Amino acid sequence: MDSKVDENKTEENLEAIASLIRLHGGDPSTFAGELISQMIQSNLKLIQGHQDLGQLKLLTRTAKEMRYAYRIFNEYKGAPCVSIFGSARTPEHHPDYIAAKAFSSAMASQGWMCITGAANGIMKAGLEGLPRESSFGLSIRLPFESPDISLLAGDVKSITFRYFFTRKLMFISHSDAIAAFPGGVGTLDELFEVLTLQQTGKANIVPIVLMEGEGGAYWAHWLDYLNKQLLANGWISPEDLHLFYIAKSPADGAAHIKQFYHRYHSSRYVKDLLVIRIKEPLTALQVGSLTVKYKDLIASGEIIMCGPLPEENDHLQFTRLVFHHNHRHTGLLRALIDDINSFDVQL
Repeated sequence: MDSKVDENKTEENLEAIASLIRLHGGDPSTFAGELISQMIQSNLKLIQGHQDLGQLKLLTRTAKEMRYAYRIFNEYKGAPCVSIFGSARTPEHHPDYIAAKAFSSAMASQGWMCITGAANGIMKAGLEGLPRESSFGLSIRLPFESPDISLLAGDVKSITFRYFFTRKLMFISHSDAIAAFPGGVGTLDELFEVLTLQQTGKANIVPIVLMEGEGGAYWAHWLDYLNKQLLANGWISPEDLHLFYIAKSPADGAAHIKQFYHRYHSSRYVKDLLVIRIKEPLTALQVGSLTVKYKDLIASGEIIMCGPLPEENDHLQFTRLVFHHNHRHTGLLRALIDDINSFDVQL
């Protein structure tokens, strides 16, 4: 009897949720409507979940931050974005500050938008190097720091976050490239999180470019640490060094990002098949050479070139390179993309 009552109650709840979705202009019969229904159901379960007020506040504020930030970014879909990381303490006369300003200016000249932390130092330099309409500022509330966001005052693209994790999610999920300049614990935290997500296949592969001002040795020392401690002890693989690029100058950094998208467009998985979308087709000889060189990435079969798969519904104009990926060796996958971009067109 109790089971029947619970079943009836569940059906009543689902119908009430569906009515609420329709009331707000949604369609509960669509997949999007189903996802919204699931979110509402999850929130209602909190009533009997024994969460304390602190946990409820965290869940509520997180959802609000993410919803608002996604709404703003969704207004600029299609515009490529590069996130700029670096110290908030870098003075304006420092070579790193000058380099960050030059880099953001170079990216803006190529039609890119830049995302910074909307604070001082490198972040302010990134904003100064480009027009206001090309800037996103993702600031964080800190008890000891009042960021200078006057360059984006009143701009809807200036978003303030309470939590670091939601802020970093917005940086990473909306970036088509990452540029890191010298900085402290926060900068290295952001950089290593991006590297970790790419190394483990939890984020799309994008170019990660490390830059600094003239005469600097920050990244040389950082790379020395990686080689002598992480690589020498077997805590990373040699292929992981492909995940980032230490640029010789801001212009070199901008050129590296441009080269990454020379032929490569994007990639996705269709079940266990990795689908790499390319703007220009390769020759059969070039595709065959990739199969041989990157056999460690292939679970079975070989790399083939084809049109869109039946399961795909976007970017249908691009040719595909498709293979059964073993979900390992992301550093090698990054190297494969470099090779795709470096091939001469020989059609």
